[in-house]
Amino acid sequence: QVILQESGGGLVQAGGSLRLSCAASGRTFRLFAMGWFRQVPGKEREFLAGTWWTGGEPSFADSVKGRFTLSKDNAKSMMYFQLNSLKPEDTAVYYCAAMTSAGIITQDTAYDYWGQGTQVTVSS
Repeated sequence: QVILQESGGGLVQAGGSLRLSCAASGRTFRLFAMGWFRQVPGKEREFLAGTWWTGGEPSFADSVKGRFTLSKDNAKSMMYFQLNSLKPEDTAVYYCAAMTSAGIITQDTAYDYWGQGTQVTVSS
């Protein structure tokens, strides 16, 4: 089992920044890829970014490309999500997710473990 814990959400004004963290624990040797998603009530979960755990360039959704960046610290089993130039439409619950076998990094069904989510609210 892999346990994920997000942190770093909060309230920020439009144009501001936040840094989300995701700490992985448990059987982290099984990590194959990790990703960030968000969800607004009444809408489907949206892929934002993902990275293969052992290397390679991260992938980003068009909606956040150029504004959000993803980084990770394999030694600490940590993943970070820097959110810049935030907009009110970025308001959502943000989730990190872990994949333990090969899958399509943009598809939420490919991920085996999820964090509890952290709320990001952007005021206009």
